Amino acid sequence: MEANHTKYLLYVLFFLGSWLLTCLLHFRQPLFHLSDGGVKIFLPFSHNVSFLSSPAAVVANDWRSPPPPPLLSCDGRYVHIVDLPPEFHVCAEGSPAFTSEHGICHLMSNAGLGAVLLPAAAGNRSDGADACDIIPNTGWYNTNQYALEVIFHHRMRLYDCLTDDPAAAAAVYVPYYAANELQPHTCGLFNATVRDGATGAMLRWLSSRPAWAVHGGRDHFMVASKTSWMFRRSPPHDGDAGGCGNGLMVRPETRNMTVLTYETVIWEQPPRRRDFAVPYPSYFHPSSAGEVAGWQARARAAVRPWLFAFAGARRPNGTLAIRDRIFDACDAAAPRQTCGVLDCAADGGAACRSPRRLMALFTSSRFCLQPLGDSFMRRSSVDAVMAGCIPVFFHEASTFEKQYQWHERDPDGAGRRRRYFVLIDQDEVLQGKVGIEEALSRYTDEEVADMREEVIKMIPRFLYKDPRVRFAGDMRDAFDIIVDEVIERIRRIKKGEDLGRKGDNDGDVVADGS
Repeated sequence: MEANHTKYLLYVLFFLGSWLLTCLLHFRQPLFHLSDGGVKIFLPFSHNVSFLSSPAAVVANDWRSPPPPPLLSCDGRYVHIVDLPPEFHVCAEGSPAFTSEHGICHLMSNAGLGAVLLPAAAGNRSDGADACDIIPNTGWYNTNQYALEVIFHHRMRLYDCLTDDPAAAAAVYVPYYAANELQPHTCGLFNATVRDGATGAMLRWLSSRPAWAVHGGRDHFMVASKTSWMFRRSPPHDGDAGGCGNGLMVRPETRNMTVLTYETVIWEQPPRRRDFAVPYPSYFHPSSAGEVAGWQARARAAVRPWLFAFAGARRPNGTLAIRDRIFDACDAAAPRQTCGVLDCAADGGAACRSPRRLMALFTSSRFCLQPLGDSFMRRSSVDAVMAGCIPVFFHEASTFEKQYQWHERDPDGAGRRRRYFVLIDQDEVLQGKVGIEEALSRYTDEEVADMREEVIKMIPRFLYKDPRVRFAGDMRDAFDIIVDEVIERIRRIKKGEDLGRKGDNDGDVVADGS
């Protein structure tokens, strides 16, 4: 009997083994597959689960999500990253920028994202958050406004089409942190030699490389995460350092490069223009398209009791009079409770350093006022987009239409620009011809809803994904747009095509009180 049982067992095992072999040969589906630096395990009739290199990078695929799109071809999209010598590794431990008490390298943790915003439900109220906190528990960080150089560098390391051969590259990326190097000695008693020294040495080294000589640096690009004005200090006369910043943008080497800054000089003629404005980093750095859709839903559903809001401070001696008028408008609106404000001069600016308080204000308002500051562009304008708050600009040079042309949404099929912002002439406000509250009150609920929806749709184009992980889902962010535009610009340069700006057209929403 025992021999019969053994024989039957062997028959069953043989049958099961044959069936399993047939299935494997038929479907040809590997049980284990290496992809994206990790292991994907495929099980019959189950969802794909990805195990990535970072614990923070584990992202479960939603069973409702469509399959990922096929990877784009790398033809014409290869990028080479320059391997800088150690002396030009700004923010490396032991470097002058890292050790300086005036530097900001210590704020660049988590690949530039900064400290994680802890869940408010855990009793974290150190940043002044209140019961109206709207920020989710994942994907949000206390990101420094000058962190883009670090964030961009880490994103580029995950770029799908990298090459070690600069001759095969469509573009050459220079991972030098110009703004972080400048930060400890931006102004003050530092002379021109100190301000220009490290950056000048890097550019001299860069321009001596064989890869530079091929196109004279015209295929090279870099990120400098300050406004263009901070890199346009002319050479000093008679040893006078003069003003703030350095001469990065007036050096002969950068006249051939493409440089990405937070604000460009829109009046510069196209043939001379080589710096292009890209968005400040926000506090939101998602790791999946689902996180983005979830935040957009929150922004749409947010209750907005304020007609308009402002986060900022007055300037001494009325040097920025438009800000005084904004505070006056908020004071006048107090009886109607139509204005929300965060005074960045109060309590040492603590309120404005709290991402939770800032986003709570902006998600509670229909319009967010964006007057001039030290320059035309403010990080606050990007924060407004993230909050689904309609930005109100007071100068043409502050508008996305003039500055962030790559990231502003394209016109619709009929060539019309979608209305998503308001432009109020600051001179008319200062002359008493236009009242801010009166002008904004004239927009109907339907017009406001339409503009807000356009702002919310722009959120993906203005955010930077988490640079430490492979993003789950199909979504282009600010980085993707920048790289595509830079490669296209360099392609046209190599072909000798005209590089004029996009055609301007009348897409402004002007609130003139008429």
